[in-house]
Amino acid sequence: MTEEKKVCIQCERSDEQTPLIPLAFNGETKYICSQCLPVLIHKTHLLADKLPGIDISTNG
Repeated sequence: MTEEKKVCIQCERSDEQTPLIPLAFNGETKYICSQCLPVLIHKTHLLADKLPGIDISTNG
């Protein structure tokens, strides 16, 4: 069993390049770095293709 590499869902930098914050969504764990966290908070619609099913109706 191979472990999937941990990368930021926005910039795709790995945990070897930058600290990553785990993000639980739809039963899966994704990761986002602190530099991209504002995108998740303020421009969620930009992550809609990376987080299928996310509700963007009240954001961005």
